[in-house]
Amino acid sequence: MRHSATLFGSVIWLNLFTQVSCSGPQSALAPAGSGAHWIANIFWAMTAAALVIWIVVILLTVYAARREPDARDPQRSDFLIIGGGAIVPTLALALLLIYGLAPIPVLLAPAPPGSRQIEVSGEQWWWRVNYRSNEGDAVALANEIRMPVGAPVEFHLHSPDVVHSFWIPSLGGKVDMIPGRATRLVLTPTRTGTFRGACAEYCGTSHALMAFPVVVSEAEDFNRWLAAQALPATTPASALALRGAEAFRENGCGACHRVRGTSADGVVGPDLTHVGSRLSLGAGILPNTAAAFVRWLSHTDKVKPAVHMPVFRMLPETELHALAAYLDGLE
Repeated sequence: MRHSATLFGSVIWLNLFTQVSCSGPQSALAPAGSGAHWIANIFWAMTAAALVIWIVVILLTVYAARREPDARDPQRSDFLIIGGGAIVPTLALALLLIYGLAPIPVLLAPAPPGSRQIEVSGEQWWWRVNYRSNEGDAVALANEIRMPVGAPVEFHLHSPDVVHSFWIPSLGGKVDMIPGRATRLVLTPTRTGTFRGACAEYCGTSHALMAFPVVVSEAEDFNRWLAAQALPATTPASALALRGAEAFRENGCGACHRVRGTSADGVVGPDLTHVGSRLSLGAGILPNTAAAFVRWLSHTDKVKPAVHMPVFRMLPETELHALAAYLDGLE
């Protein structure tokens, strides 16, 4: 009785743990995209099949253990060994394999003509994002992706340094980003919300600090957001922000970063034209606030170890706050 109670309690805790782990903005089992729905269905089918097989094996084990040795029929035992040990597993695995491979043509199919095209470059340790229009123009962003619900989006993926892996678990599968080779992934969001993407391939010291928010919205909201992102940077609205714009120029930030509408035209680091409107800083590791900008500028190497951006802790506190006010106002 005690063992039964312990087993029952373990099952309850396992069930509770499973329910909790299947939710959240980065769960492949809380699908918000057509590809993720396929993957989740395969997972649950495989889990159900494994559970059934486990129950049958346990029942057969109990049955065999309780039978008297003299009552066993050698022919029936041979039939059980051959049938249960070879034929049934082969058929079960074949059926599961067919079921698991069936969605691959759907998941790998190209997006329909006229679909949204987004170029994403995985770099150590951030994401360069370009939204391309049908006219060939591009809107440069970084560390954030937004998509319209119900519309397929084709991602063109590449990397200039090491192998990364682009993955938004709630929307679909993952695809490696390989230096010297272009890969592709089509995702179709099925519901609105904010999700989390990440690099799923170890790419160096700050691999774990390379996330990005993904916002899925209605088509009208998405088009309005993209039109705003295509505009040049806004003029600083306060004296502190104006001083920050001067500090941005004087300290050579424009050599690495671009701010459209100003003389800053660097392409080494992220485009900062509308950095103040993004949901996070440093590739999903800091909130987008003026205080977080100060922390990022003065402790860059501690916030993200081995980052390629230099640290500006030598600047006076007043200048750091001015820079933070300028960047935070770039909406």
